[in-house]
Amino acid sequence: MARKSLTTSLRNLRVTAVPFLVLLSLHAVIGSGHDYHDALRKSILFFEGQRSGKLPPDQRVKWRRDSALHDGSTVGRDLTGGYYDAGDNIKFGFPMAFTTTLLSWSIVDFGRNMGPELKNAVKAVKWATDYLLKVTAVPDVVYVQVGDAYSDHNCWERPEDMDTLRSAYKIDGSHPGSDVAGETAAALAAASIVFRSRDPAYSRLLLNRAVRVFDFADRHRGAYSGSLRSAVCPFYCDVNGYQDELLWGAVWLHKASRRRRYREYVVKNEVILHAGDTINEFGWDNKHAGINVLISKEVLMGRAEYFESFKQNADDFICSILPGISHPQVQYSPGGLIFKAGGSNMQHVTSLSFLLLAYSSYLSHANKVVPCGETTASPALLKQLAKRQVDYILGDNPLGMSYMVGYGPRYPLRIHHRGSSLPSVQAHPARIRCKEGSRYFLSPNPNPNVHVGAVVGGPNITDAFPDSRPFFQESEPTTYINAPLVGLLAYFSAHP
Repeated sequence: MARKSLTTSLRNLRVTAVPFLVLLSLHAVIGSGHDYHDALRKSILFFEGQRSGKLPPDQRVKWRRDSALHDGSTVGRDLTGGYYDAGDNIKFGFPMAFTTTLLSWSIVDFGRNMGPELKNAVKAVKWATDYLLKVTAVPDVVYVQVGDAYSDHNCWERPEDMDTLRSAYKIDGSHPGSDVAGETAAALAAASIVFRSRDPAYSRLLLNRAVRVFDFADRHRGAYSGSLRSAVCPFYCDVNGYQDELLWGAVWLHKASRRRRYREYVVKNEVILHAGDTINEFGWDNKHAGINVLISKEVLMGRAEYFESFKQNADDFICSILPGISHPQVQYSPGGLIFKAGGSNMQHVTSLSFLLLAYSSYLSHANKVVPCGETTASPALLKQLAKRQVDYILGDNPLGMSYMVGYGPRYPLRIHHRGSSLPSVQAHPARIRCKEGSRYFLSPNPNPNVHVGAVVGGPNITDAFPDSRPFFQESEPTTYINAPLVGLLAYFSAHP
Protein backbone atom coordinates (compact mmCIF):
# COMPACT_ATOMS: atom_id res chain seq x y z
CA MET A 1 0.00 0.00 0.00
CA ALA A 2 1.25 3.47 -0.83
CA ARG A 3 2.33 5.60 2.13
CA LYS A 4 -0.33 8.24 1.39
CA SER A 5 -3.25 5.80 1.41
CA LEU A 6 -1.92 4.08 4.55
CA THR A 7 -1.83 7.39 6.42
CA THR A 8 -5.32 8.28 5.23
CA SER A 9 -6.66 4.95 6.44
CA LEU A 10 -4.95 5.30 9.78
CA ARG A 11 -6.72 8.60 10.54
CA ASN A 12 -9.91 6.62 10.97
CA LEU A 13 -8.43 4.01 13.28
CA ARG A 14 -9.56 5.62 16.54
CA VAL A 15 -13.19 5.66 15.43
CA THR A 16 -13.55 2.37 13.58
CA ALA A 17 -11.18 0.10 15.47
CA VAL A 18 -12.16 0.95 19.03
CA PRO A 19 -15.10 -1.48 19.40
CA PHE A 20 -13.04 -4.39 18.06
CA LEU A 21 -10.01 -3.50 20.14
CA VAL A 22 -12.18 -3.14 23.26
CA LEU A 23 -13.61 -6.60 22.61
CA LEU A 24 -10.07 -7.83 22.06
CA SER A 25 -9.02 -6.48 25.45
CA LEU A 26 -12.01 -8.10 27.14
CA HIS A 27 -11.19 -11.37 25.40
CA ALA A 28 -7.64 -11.17 26.73
CA VAL A 29 -8.80 -10.42 30.28
CA ILE A 30 -11.57 -13.03 30.41
CA GLY A 31 -9.55 -15.71 28.64
CA SER A 32 -10.85 -18.42 26.34
CA GLY A 33 -10.37 -21.59 28.37
CA HIS A 34 -9.01 -23.51 25.39
CA ASP A 35 -6.67 -26.46 25.77
CA TYR A 36 -3.96 -25.20 23.43
CA HIS A 37 -1.66 -28.13 24.14
CA ASP A 38 -4.37 -30.59 23.09
CA ALA A 39 -4.95 -28.55 19.94
CA LEU A 40 -1.18 -28.49 19.31
CA ARG A 41 -0.97 -32.27 19.64
CA LYS A 42 -3.82 -32.70 17.18
CA SER A 43 -2.52 -30.13 14.70
CA ILE A 44 0.73 -32.13 14.40
CA LEU A 45 -1.06 -35.51 14.32
CA PHE A 46 -2.89 -34.28 11.20
CA PHE A 47 0.30 -34.57 9.17
CA GLU A 48 0.45 -38.32 9.79
CA GLY A 49 -2.92 -38.64 8.08
CA GLN A 50 -1.49 -36.84 5.02
CA ARG A 51 1.53 -39.09 4.61
CA SER A 52 2.26 -40.76 1.31
CA GLY A 53 4.48 -43.78 0.83
CA LYS A 54 5.51 -46.57 3.17
CA LEU A 55 4.21 -45.75 6.65
CA PRO A 56 6.57 -46.24 9.62
CA PRO A 57 5.99 -48.64 12.55
CA ASP A 58 5.16 -45.71 14.87
CA GLN A 59 2.36 -44.41 12.62
CA ARG A 60 -0.41 -43.16 14.92
CA VAL A 61 -3.21 -42.53 12.40
CA LYS A 62 -4.39 -46.11 12.03
CA TRP A 63 -7.03 -45.68 9.33
CA ARG A 64 -4.25 -44.92 6.83
CA ARG A 65 -2.12 -47.56 5.07
CA ASP A 66 0.82 -47.53 2.66
CA SER A 67 0.12 -45.75 -0.61
CA ALA A 68 1.76 -44.58 -3.85
CA LEU A 69 4.67 -47.00 -3.41
CA HIS A 70 5.73 -46.76 -7.06
CA ASP A 71 5.87 -42.97 -7.35
CA GLY A 72 8.74 -42.00 -9.64
CA SER A 73 8.93 -45.37 -11.41
CA THR A 74 7.86 -43.75 -14.68
CA VAL A 75 11.08 -41.68 -14.66
CA GLY A 76 13.36 -44.23 -13.02
CA ARG A 77 13.54 -42.39 -9.67
CA ASP A 78 12.34 -43.15 -6.14
CA LEU A 79 9.85 -40.34 -5.47
CA THR A 80 7.92 -42.09 -2.71
CA GLY A 81 7.04 -40.35 0.54
CA GLY A 82 6.08 -36.76 1.24
CA TYR A 83 2.60 -35.42 1.87
CA TYR A 84 -0.67 -35.19 0.01
CA ASP A 85 -1.41 -31.48 0.09
CA ALA A 86 -5.09 -31.57 0.99
CA GLY A 87 -8.10 -33.81 0.42
CA ASP A 88 -6.82 -35.31 -2.82
CA ASN A 89 -4.00 -37.73 -3.61
CA ILE A 90 -1.53 -35.50 -5.46
CA LYS A 91 1.91 -34.50 -4.23
CA PHE A 92 2.26 -30.84 -5.21
CA GLY A 93 5.82 -29.69 -4.57
CA PHE A 94 5.19 -25.96 -4.25
CA PRO A 95 2.76 -26.05 -1.28
CA MET A 96 4.62 -29.03 0.25
CA ALA A 97 7.85 -27.01 0.34
CA PHE A 98 6.05 -24.01 1.84
CA THR A 99 4.48 -26.31 4.46
CA THR A 100 7.98 -27.55 5.32
CA THR A 101 9.36 -24.01 5.64
CA LEU A 102 6.54 -22.95 7.96
CA LEU A 103 6.73 -26.11 10.09
CA SER A 104 10.45 -25.46 10.46
CA TRP A 105 9.93 -21.78 11.30
CA SER A 106 7.35 -22.85 13.90
CA ILE A 107 9.97 -25.05 15.55
CA VAL A 108 12.81 -22.51 15.24
CA ASP A 109 10.78 -19.76 16.95
CA PHE A 110 8.41 -21.72 19.20
CA GLY A 111 9.83 -25.23 19.57
CA ARG A 112 10.84 -24.46 23.17
CA ASN A 113 7.09 -24.15 23.95
CA MET A 114 6.10 -27.52 22.42
CA GLY A 115 7.00 -29.77 25.33
CA PRO A 116 6.61 -33.47 24.50
CA GLU A 117 5.11 -32.58 21.10
CA LEU A 118 8.43 -31.22 19.85
CA LYS A 119 9.63 -34.67 18.80
CA ASN A 120 6.46 -35.18 16.73
CA ALA A 121 6.83 -31.77 15.09
CA VAL A 122 10.43 -32.62 14.15
CA LYS A 123 9.23 -35.94 12.68
CA ALA A 124 6.67 -34.04 10.62
CA VAL A 125 9.46 -31.89 9.17
CA LYS A 126 11.70 -34.88 8.44
CA TRP A 127 8.92 -36.73 6.60
CA ALA A 128 8.85 -33.76 4.22
CA THR A 129 12.60 -33.14 3.95
CA ASP A 130 13.36 -36.82 3.23
CA TYR A 131 11.07 -36.41 0.23
CA LEU A 132 12.52 -33.03 -0.80
CA LEU A 133 15.98 -34.60 -0.81
CA LYS A 134 14.69 -37.25 -3.23
CA VAL A 135 13.14 -34.76 -5.65
CA THR A 136 16.34 -32.67 -5.72
CA ALA A 137 18.82 -35.58 -5.95
CA VAL A 138 19.76 -34.83 -9.59
CA PRO A 139 21.64 -31.51 -9.97
CA ASP A 140 19.69 -28.79 -11.80
CA VAL A 141 16.49 -30.86 -11.68
CA VAL A 142 13.58 -30.67 -9.24
CA TYR A 143 10.61 -33.00 -9.45
CA VAL A 144 7.77 -30.65 -8.53
CA GLN A 145 4.68 -32.86 -8.73
CA VAL A 146 3.69 -36.51 -8.66
CA GLY A 147 0.22 -37.41 -9.89
CA ASP A 148 -2.01 -36.11 -12.65
CA ALA A 149 -4.41 -33.68 -10.95
CA TYR A 150 -7.16 -33.97 -13.56
CA SER A 151 -7.08 -37.76 -13.41
CA ASP A 152 -7.06 -37.69 -9.61
CA HIS A 153 -9.84 -35.12 -9.26
CA ASN A 154 -12.02 -37.18 -11.59
CA CYS A 155 -12.06 -39.93 -8.96
CA TRP A 156 -13.04 -40.21 -5.32
CA GLU A 157 -10.85 -42.99 -4.00
CA ARG A 158 -8.56 -43.80 -1.11
CA PRO A 159 -4.85 -43.16 -1.60
CA GLU A 160 -4.34 -46.86 -0.85
CA ASP A 161 -6.49 -47.75 -3.91
CA MET A 162 -5.10 -45.23 -6.38
CA ASP A 163 -5.18 -46.34 -10.00
CA THR A 164 -4.96 -42.85 -11.48
CA LEU A 165 -1.94 -41.55 -13.41
CA ARG A 166 1.14 -41.00 -11.23
CA SER A 167 3.02 -38.87 -13.73
CA ALA A 168 6.15 -37.12 -12.43
CA TYR A 169 6.71 -33.52 -13.49
CA LYS A 170 10.08 -31.77 -13.29
CA ILE A 171 11.77 -28.44 -13.82
CA ASP A 172 15.29 -28.19 -15.25
CA GLY A 173 17.59 -25.79 -17.06
CA SER A 174 15.36 -25.72 -20.15
CA HIS A 175 12.12 -25.60 -18.16
CA PRO A 176 12.80 -23.25 -15.21
CA GLY A 177 10.82 -22.93 -12.01
CA SER A 178 12.52 -20.40 -9.74
CA ASP A 179 9.36 -20.19 -7.63
CA VAL A 180 9.12 -23.82 -6.55
CA ALA A 181 12.93 -24.26 -6.56
CA GLY A 182 13.34 -21.11 -4.43
CA GLU A 183 10.72 -22.35 -1.97
CA THR A 184 12.34 -25.78 -1.89
CA ALA A 185 15.69 -24.15 -1.08
CA ALA A 186 13.99 -22.15 1.68
CA ALA A 187 12.45 -25.33 3.11
CA LEU A 188 15.74 -27.23 3.11
CA ALA A 189 17.60 -24.28 4.67
CA ALA A 190 14.96 -23.69 7.36
CA ALA A 191 14.89 -27.39 8.20
CA SER A 192 18.69 -27.46 8.45
CA ILE A 193 18.34 -25.11 11.44
CA VAL A 194 15.85 -27.51 13.05
CA PHE A 195 18.34 -30.39 12.77
CA ARG A 196 21.53 -28.39 13.48
CA SER A 197 21.96 -29.74 17.01
CA ARG A 198 19.66 -32.79 16.72
CA ASP A 199 21.40 -34.41 13.74
CA PRO A 200 24.40 -32.37 12.49
CA ALA A 201 25.15 -34.63 9.52
CA TYR A 202 21.55 -34.47 8.28
CA SER A 203 21.52 -30.72 8.86
CA ARG A 204 24.64 -30.29 6.69
CA LEU A 205 23.06 -32.43 3.97
CA LEU A 206 19.95 -30.23 3.98
CA LEU A 207 21.95 -27.00 3.91
CA ASN A 208 24.27 -28.15 1.13
CA ARG A 209 21.28 -29.24 -0.95
CA ALA A 210 19.56 -25.90 -0.27
CA VAL A 211 22.63 -24.07 -1.59
CA ARG A 212 22.62 -26.15 -4.78
CA VAL A 213 18.89 -25.84 -5.39
CA PHE A 214 18.94 -22.08 -4.80
CA ASP A 215 21.83 -21.68 -7.23
CA PHE A 216 19.78 -23.57 -9.85
CA ALA A 217 16.72 -21.40 -9.15
CA ASP A 218 18.74 -18.20 -9.53
CA ARG A 219 20.65 -19.25 -12.68
CA HIS A 220 17.58 -20.51 -14.54
CA ARG A 221 14.91 -17.92 -13.86
CA GLY A 222 11.26 -18.35 -14.69
CA ALA A 223 7.91 -19.48 -13.25
CA TYR A 224 7.19 -23.20 -13.26
CA SER A 225 3.66 -22.62 -14.49
CA GLY A 226 5.21 -21.39 -17.74
CA SER A 227 6.46 -24.81 -18.80
CA LEU A 228 4.13 -26.96 -16.68
CA ARG A 229 0.90 -24.97 -16.99
CA SER A 230 -1.28 -27.91 -18.03
CA ALA A 231 -0.16 -29.92 -14.98
CA VAL A 232 0.00 -27.35 -12.19
CA CYS A 233 -2.71 -24.85 -13.18
CA PRO A 234 -5.23 -23.94 -11.91
CA PHE A 235 -4.28 -25.90 -8.78
CA TYR A 236 -0.99 -24.32 -7.69
CA CYS A 237 -0.34 -21.92 -10.53
CA ASP A 238 2.25 -19.23 -9.78
CA VAL A 239 0.20 -16.05 -10.09
CA ASN A 240 2.52 -13.84 -8.08
CA GLY A 241 5.79 -14.43 -9.95
CA TYR A 242 9.01 -16.13 -8.90
CA GLN A 243 10.92 -13.09 -7.62
CA ASP A 244 9.68 -13.35 -4.04
CA GLU A 245 10.73 -17.00 -3.78
CA LEU A 246 14.30 -16.07 -4.80
CA LEU A 247 14.44 -13.50 -1.99
CA TRP A 248 12.74 -15.91 0.43
CA GLY A 249 15.23 -18.66 -0.37
CA ALA A 250 18.17 -16.26 0.02
CA VAL A 251 16.85 -15.00 3.37
CA TRP A 252 16.59 -18.53 4.78
CA LEU A 253 20.03 -19.41 3.43
CA HIS A 254 21.37 -16.24 5.06
CA LYS A 255 19.75 -17.29 8.33
CA ALA A 256 20.93 -20.91 8.10
CA SER A 257 24.46 -20.43 6.74
CA ARG A 258 25.45 -16.89 7.83
CA ARG A 259 27.38 -16.65 4.56
CA ARG A 260 27.93 -13.10 3.39
CA ARG A 261 26.92 -13.88 -0.18
CA TYR A 262 23.25 -14.37 0.80
CA ARG A 263 23.11 -11.15 2.81
CA GLU A 264 24.58 -9.31 -0.17
CA TYR A 265 22.14 -11.05 -2.51
CA VAL A 266 19.15 -9.86 -0.46
CA VAL A 267 20.43 -6.27 -0.25
CA LYS A 268 21.36 -6.14 -3.93
CA ASN A 269 18.09 -7.65 -5.16
CA GLU A 270 15.63 -5.96 -2.79
CA VAL A 271 14.34 -3.52 -5.44
CA ILE A 272 14.92 -5.77 -8.46
CA LEU A 273 12.90 -8.59 -6.89
CA HIS A 274 10.15 -6.29 -5.57
CA ALA A 275 10.53 -6.82 -1.81
CA GLY A 276 8.11 -3.98 -1.08
CA ASP A 277 5.24 -5.36 -3.17
CA THR A 278 2.00 -6.69 -1.66
CA ILE A 279 3.27 -6.29 1.87
CA ASN A 280 0.28 -7.99 3.52
CA GLU A 281 0.31 -11.21 1.47
CA PHE A 282 1.80 -14.43 2.80
CA GLY A 283 1.11 -17.96 1.63
CA TRP A 284 2.36 -20.69 -0.68
CA ASP A 285 2.36 -18.28 -3.67
CA ASN A 286 3.41 -14.99 -2.07
CA LYS A 287 6.22 -14.62 0.45
CA HIS A 288 6.48 -10.83 0.73
CA ALA A 289 5.18 -10.31 4.27
CA GLY A 290 7.16 -13.32 5.50
CA ILE A 291 10.39 -12.02 3.97
CA ASN A 292 9.98 -8.64 5.65
CA VAL A 293 9.10 -10.06 9.09
CA LEU A 294 11.88 -12.67 9.04
CA ILE A 295 14.60 -10.16 8.09
CA SER A 296 13.31 -7.55 10.55
CA LYS A 297 14.40 -9.68 13.49
CA GLU A 298 18.02 -8.80 12.70
CA VAL A 299 17.23 -5.10 12.37
CA LEU A 300 15.43 -5.12 15.73
CA MET A 301 18.43 -6.85 17.31
CA GLY A 302 20.52 -3.86 16.18
CA ARG A 303 22.92 -5.69 13.91
CA ALA A 304 21.64 -5.22 10.35
CA GLU A 305 20.87 -1.60 9.52
CA TYR A 306 21.31 -2.48 5.82
CA PHE A 307 17.96 -4.31 6.12
CA GLU A 308 16.11 -1.28 7.55
CA SER A 309 13.75 -0.95 4.56
CA PHE A 310 12.50 -4.50 5.17
CA LYS A 311 11.57 -3.53 8.71
CA GLN A 312 9.62 -0.56 7.35
CA ASN A 313 7.75 -2.95 5.08
CA ALA A 314 7.04 -5.21 8.07
CA ASP A 315 5.73 -2.24 10.07
CA ASP A 316 3.47 -1.30 7.14
CA PHE A 317 2.21 -4.89 7.04
CA ILE A 318 1.29 -4.70 10.72
CA CYS A 319 -0.53 -1.39 10.28
CA SER A 320 -2.45 -2.69 7.25
CA ILE A 321 -3.80 -5.69 9.12
CA LEU A 322 -5.02 -3.91 12.26
CA PRO A 323 -8.82 -4.11 12.63
CA GLY A 324 -10.53 -0.87 11.64
CA ILE A 325 -8.20 0.05 8.80
CA SER A 326 -10.10 -0.17 5.54
CA HIS A 327 -7.52 -2.07 3.53
CA PRO A 328 -9.03 -3.65 0.41
CA GLN A 329 -6.99 -6.85 0.73
CA VAL A 330 -7.67 -7.63 4.40
CA GLN A 331 -11.15 -7.69 5.86
CA TYR A 332 -12.68 -9.01 9.08
CA SER A 333 -15.90 -11.02 9.30
CA PRO A 334 -18.59 -9.84 11.76
CA GLY A 335 -17.29 -12.52 14.15
CA GLY A 336 -13.74 -11.15 13.92
CA LEU A 337 -12.06 -13.59 11.50
CA ILE A 338 -9.43 -12.30 9.08
CA PHE A 339 -10.84 -12.74 5.61
CA LYS A 340 -9.20 -12.49 2.19
CA ALA A 341 -10.84 -13.15 -1.16
CA GLY A 342 -10.37 -16.59 -2.73
CA GLY A 343 -10.79 -20.11 -1.42
CA SER A 344 -9.50 -21.81 1.71
CA ASN A 345 -9.49 -18.65 3.82
CA MET A 346 -7.99 -20.33 6.90
CA GLN A 347 -4.63 -20.47 5.09
CA HIS A 348 -4.54 -16.65 5.33
CA VAL A 349 -5.77 -16.67 8.93
CA THR A 350 -3.03 -19.00 10.17
CA SER A 351 -0.15 -17.64 8.09
CA LEU A 352 -0.86 -13.95 8.81
CA SER A 353 -1.49 -14.70 12.50
CA PHE A 354 1.83 -16.52 12.65
CA LEU A 355 3.57 -13.41 11.33
CA LEU A 356 1.76 -11.24 13.89
CA LEU A 357 2.99 -13.50 16.68
CA ALA A 358 6.55 -13.82 15.35
CA TYR A 359 6.88 -10.05 14.87
CA SER A 360 5.42 -9.36 18.30
CA SER A 361 8.11 -11.60 19.77
CA TYR A 362 10.89 -9.79 17.87
CA LEU A 363 9.50 -6.39 18.89
CA SER A 364 9.17 -7.47 22.51
CA HIS A 365 12.79 -8.59 22.77
CA ALA A 366 13.89 -5.24 21.31
CA ASN A 367 11.45 -3.28 23.50
CA LYS A 368 9.92 -1.70 20.38
CA VAL A 369 6.42 -0.91 19.09
CA VAL A 370 4.99 -0.24 15.63
CA PRO A 371 3.79 3.34 15.05
CA CYS A 372 0.59 3.34 12.98
CA GLY A 373 -0.42 6.96 12.45
CA GLU A 374 -2.38 8.08 15.50
CA THR A 375 -2.18 4.72 17.25
CA THR A 376 0.54 2.32 18.29
CA ALA A 377 0.70 -1.43 17.79
CA SER A 378 2.43 -2.92 20.82
CA PRO A 379 3.75 -6.48 21.00
CA ALA A 380 0.91 -7.28 23.43
CA LEU A 381 -1.69 -6.05 20.94
CA LEU A 382 -0.22 -8.17 18.15
CA LYS A 383 -0.26 -11.25 20.39
CA GLN A 384 -3.91 -10.54 21.28
CA LEU A 385 -4.81 -10.23 17.58
CA ALA A 386 -3.12 -13.55 16.81
CA LYS A 387 -4.73 -15.24 19.81
CA ARG A 388 -8.16 -13.99 18.78
CA GLN A 389 -7.75 -15.71 15.41
CA VAL A 390 -6.60 -18.96 17.02
CA ASP A 391 -9.54 -18.88 19.45
CA TYR A 392 -11.95 -18.29 16.56
CA ILE A 393 -10.58 -21.44 14.88
CA LEU A 394 -10.99 -23.41 18.12
CA GLY A 395 -14.64 -22.43 18.64
CA ASP A 396 -14.96 -18.80 19.80
CA ASN A 397 -17.09 -17.81 16.82
CA PRO A 398 -20.75 -17.12 15.96
CA LEU A 399 -21.45 -20.80 15.19
CA GLY A 400 -19.70 -22.07 18.32
CA MET A 401 -17.90 -24.55 16.09
CA SER A 402 -14.28 -25.60 16.18
CA TYR A 403 -12.80 -25.64 12.68
CA MET A 404 -10.24 -28.23 13.82
CA VAL A 405 -11.56 -31.75 13.38
CA GLY A 406 -11.57 -33.66 16.66
CA TYR A 407 -11.15 -30.60 18.88
CA GLY A 408 -14.03 -29.47 21.07
CA PRO A 409 -17.61 -30.75 21.24
CA ARG A 410 -18.61 -29.51 17.75
CA TYR A 411 -16.46 -29.61 14.62
CA PRO A 412 -16.84 -30.35 10.86
CA LEU A 413 -18.01 -33.90 10.22
CA ARG A 414 -18.07 -34.03 6.41
CA ILE A 415 -14.71 -32.67 5.37
CA HIS A 416 -13.64 -32.73 1.71
CA HIS A 417 -11.02 -35.47 2.08
CA ARG A 418 -10.94 -38.75 0.23
CA GLY A 419 -9.21 -40.91 2.84
CA SER A 420 -11.33 -39.57 5.68
CA SER A 421 -14.67 -39.90 3.87
CA LEU A 422 -14.21 -43.42 2.48
CA PRO A 423 -14.20 -46.56 4.67
CA SER A 424 -10.68 -47.50 5.79
CA VAL A 425 -8.90 -50.50 4.30
CA GLN A 426 -9.35 -52.27 7.63
CA ALA A 427 -13.12 -51.69 7.56
CA HIS A 428 -13.49 -52.34 3.81
CA PRO A 429 -10.58 -54.46 2.50
CA ALA A 430 -11.93 -54.65 -1.06
CA ARG A 431 -10.79 -51.99 -3.53
CA ILE A 432 -13.11 -49.01 -3.99
CA ARG A 433 -12.60 -47.92 -7.58
CA CYS A 434 -12.61 -44.44 -9.09
CA LYS A 435 -16.34 -43.82 -9.51
CA GLU A 436 -17.42 -46.24 -6.80
CA GLY A 437 -16.38 -43.63 -4.26
CA SER A 438 -18.87 -41.07 -5.53
CA ARG A 439 -21.64 -42.33 -3.27
CA TYR A 440 -19.44 -41.62 -0.25
CA PHE A 441 -18.63 -38.15 -1.58
CA LEU A 442 -22.34 -37.35 -1.98
CA SER A 443 -23.44 -39.03 1.26
CA PRO A 444 -24.96 -36.82 3.98
CA ASN A 445 -23.36 -39.07 6.60
CA PRO A 446 -20.33 -37.99 8.64
CA ASN A 447 -16.91 -39.18 7.46
CA PRO A 448 -16.16 -42.64 8.90
CA ASN A 449 -12.53 -41.74 9.69
CA VAL A 450 -12.12 -38.72 11.94
CA HIS A 451 -9.10 -36.84 10.58
CA VAL A 452 -8.01 -35.48 13.95
CA GLY A 453 -6.27 -32.10 13.77
CA ALA A 454 -7.38 -31.22 10.25
CA VAL A 455 -8.29 -27.53 9.98
CA VAL A 456 -10.70 -26.84 7.13
CA GLY A 457 -10.90 -23.87 4.76
CA GLY A 458 -13.41 -22.30 7.11
CA PRO A 459 -16.45 -20.03 7.04
CA ASN A 460 -17.22 -17.29 4.55
CA ILE A 461 -17.16 -13.52 5.10
CA THR A 462 -20.48 -13.72 7.00
CA ASP A 463 -19.19 -16.46 9.37
CA ALA A 464 -21.45 -19.06 7.69
CA PHE A 465 -20.11 -22.58 7.15
CA PRO A 466 -21.61 -25.44 5.09
CA ASP A 467 -20.46 -28.71 6.63
CA SER A 468 -20.59 -30.44 3.26
CA ARG A 469 -17.95 -32.20 1.12
CA PRO A 470 -18.86 -30.57 -2.22
CA PHE A 471 -18.10 -27.13 -0.72
CA PHE A 472 -14.37 -27.78 -0.94
CA GLN A 473 -13.27 -24.17 -0.44
CA GLU A 474 -14.81 -24.26 3.04
CA SER A 475 -14.53 -27.95 3.98
CA GLU A 476 -11.12 -29.06 2.68
CA PRO A 477 -8.09 -29.17 5.00
CA THR A 478 -4.55 -28.45 3.77
CA THR A 479 -1.05 -28.95 5.15
CA TYR A 480 -0.27 -25.24 4.74
CA ILE A 481 -3.22 -24.25 6.94
CA ASN A 482 -1.82 -26.37 9.78
CA ALA A 483 1.91 -25.63 9.43
CA PRO A 484 1.88 -22.06 10.84
CA LEU A 485 -0.86 -23.01 13.30
CA VAL A 486 1.61 -25.42 14.94
CA GLY A 487 3.78 -22.45 15.96
CA LEU A 488 0.80 -20.42 17.16
CA LEU A 489 -0.56 -23.25 19.30
CA ALA A 490 2.88 -23.96 20.73
CA TYR A 491 3.23 -20.39 21.94
CA PHE A 492 -0.28 -20.15 23.42
CA SER A 493 0.03 -23.54 25.11
CA ALA A 494 2.87 -22.00 27.13
CA HIS A 495 1.35 -18.48 27.41
CA PRO A 496 -2.44 -18.99 27.59
